[in-house]
This record gives sequence, structure tokens and C-alpha cells, in this order.
Amino acid sequence: MRAGRRTPAKALSGVLAVAVALALAACGTPVAEPNSSAGPSASGLSGELTIFAAASLTASFTELAADFHAENPGVTVKPISFDGSSTLATQLNEGAPADVFASADLANMDKVSALIDGPPTLFASNVLQIAVQPGNPLGISRLSDLAIPGRQVVLCAPEMPCGAAARKLLQFDGVTLTPASEEQNVSAVLTKVKLREADAGLVYITDVMAAAGAV
Repeated sequence: MRAGRRTPAKALSGVLAVAVALALAACGTPVAEPNSSAGPSASGLSGELTIFAAASLTASFTELAADFHAENPGVTVKPISFDGSSTLATQLNEGAPADVFASADLANMDKVSALIDGPPTLFASNVLQIAVQPGNPLGISRLSDLAIPGRQVVLCAPEMPCGAAARKLLQFDGVTLTPASEEQNVSAVLTKVKLREADAGLVYITDVMAAAGAV
């Protein structure tokens, strides 16, 4: 950690997702050695691991954390903090402790550059998809369908990676719309559609897949 920082106890390992054309690419660095507090594991690692990750990574990072702990039983993986990348970056700069930060874009990774131990590295990719209610009752199949008057469409807030990507995609396709609401992460957008509080939302394809028929 840099002098003058309150927390975390050491520099963060950084992972991020950067927008490339209409796709989203993610990057990461090797996980920093966990804090030493627990007994040794077969791998020789011990301690606790605190992870901050973009909401879009909920399913994958939950699985990865379980696999990591199984291979390194001496390391306690604390419950992962999932939220919008911008929100997490703010928390980190305000002193929230973490060993790993998984951001959904480069802009928010840059916000915590003083805390990062080494350069971020590409580790995954994602693309946007329209999430609709089960059965697609309104027959929404293209971006232009979202702009039909009366349609309740939810997007991530523009300062969030999912919101910035959604607006770039709409602009690229020449579609103009006013969202019914702007949410702080993709999970919140998906929840609005699941609860039928919105007709559609722009989220990542992995979120639609993880919803398992709920949208």
C-alpha cells in the first residue's frame, strides 16, 4: 500500500474489464499473497482473502472462490463484495480493505491505480444482451424495439461500465431512448425485468444465462 493510505493492509491485485468495440474484455493480475492468519495449506498459502468484484462477475467469481478454497484450504475466502465497479472503486479509495479488485472496465481500475500491485491483465470477456420477461410477450428482438413509445427499459447508470457500454451500443445502432430507471449494477437491472417492473434491460449475456429462464 502507498504511504498515507488507511486500508487495505497491502496493495491490491487488479482485474478489470475494458470496452472493445461492442464487446467487453476483462483483465487481471495474479492474486496477491493472502494475509497470514490461518494455518498452512497443501499449497503453502494461508490467511484470509478479501475480494471486491463487479456485479456481472457474481456467478463466475463465486465458483472460482469455492474452487480456490478447495485447492488452498488454509486460505479463508471472505464473502465477496459484489457491486457496481464505480461503487467498489469509491469504497476502495475511501479505505475499504481488499486483496483483489475485479472491475468491469479500465476507467474504474484507473481510479484505484495508486493501490494496485502491478498492471492489470486480461482474463475474460463479455457482451451485452437484451433481457426481456419470460416468453418475450412484447416480441422484443432488436435494439430499435426498445425505443417504441411506452416501453419500460432499464439501463445501468452511465457512470457504471454496463451503462457506458449500453449507451455506446445504442449510439452505434442509432437508437435513442430514455430509460425508465438507471441502476447501479447489472444485477439491479436484471431484477427489475425479473419482477416485471421493466419490459427489458441491457445486461451482459452471462447474466441472462445465469438467470436460468427467469428472463
